[in-house]
Amino acid sequence: MLQALNQRLNRIMPLITPSSIIIGVLCGSYLSSYTFLSPWLFAFMTFAGSISLSVRDFVNVLKRPLPLFICLLILHLAMPLVALGTGHLVFPTDAYTITGLVLAAVIPTGISSFIWVSIYRGNIALTLSIILIDTLLAPFVVPGVLSLLVGTSVSLDIGAMMSSLFWMIVFPSLLGMLLNEWTKGGIVPVWGPRLNPLSKLFMASVVAINGSVVAPYLADFNLKLAGLAVIIVFLASFGYALSYFIAKWLGWNEADQVALVFNGGMRNISAGAVLAVTYFPPPVAVPVVLGMVFQQMLASLSGYLLGRRSQLLRNTDKTSAA
Repeated sequence: MLQALNQRLNRIMPLITPSSIIIGVLCGSYLSSYTFLSPWLFAFMTFAGSISLSVRDFVNVLKRPLPLFICLLILHLAMPLVALGTGHLVFPTDAYTITGLVLAAVIPTGISSFIWVSIYRGNIALTLSIILIDTLLAPFVVPGVLSLLVGTSVSLDIGAMMSSLFWMIVFPSLLGMLLNEWTKGGIVPVWGPRLNPLSKLFMASVVAINGSVVAPYLADFNLKLAGLAVIIVFLASFGYALSYFIAKWLGWNEADQVALVFNGGMRNISAGAVLAVTYFPPPVAVPVVLGMVFQQMLASLSGYLLGRRSQLLRNTDKTSAA
């Protein structure tokens, strides 16, 4: 039953987050009181995604660290700077919106990128290693980059943010990896099918709860909100495109290209929303929550384009061989 549920949830992944945000906005007054549950639900999601992490795969990737290094540069240097520049260009006097854009760009890569990389036959070992290392660095990188780029504009509680990132992301990730190692990978086929559908349902719950907190800002639709949505789509699309062209320019194989596209384009947007709602004024969370609306849809579109490209290349090779 859980496997069947998981398959259905995989098919509707691009619709889960937009639907959850709509539910959160419509039920704002009822759901906003459950904000305290978000970090716990997210920690479970991280644990469920981390039981696939293997120390052996991690070590193998470290032997060829360039793809990992390039991905970290995209995630925590290139995209935050692009977000900062775009924010100052479009919203020069709105410090909260600029902070939200930078926060949406600087948070770690998404656990769900593993699903998309698997679907499109990318380098899974590289993906899991990027997720693990980026997760371990998150308590230092996220507050550090935010402090460097927007620290003078918005008050930051660096210590509390680092603690939250540790318990939400680092601890459950290490626990999942240690259980994988202890069971020699046996935990994945047994518990993976049980935890995956619950993880997706919890993701929908986190999105709805965080959406309820910013409901007053999303319910009052205006030109600024529409423009912000366009900017969010642009920044997310730019991340996918930048990752693709860098991988292609460096001459990587198709599996590594797929891994970089999804890991460089996707973000642990639910974690960003939890941080935004917990440690910042509600307007900071608006760009992050809007990012949740479009992330899975853009991942689906990117996967479609990668699939079309692979098919065209195969057809070209067949024609050349003939």
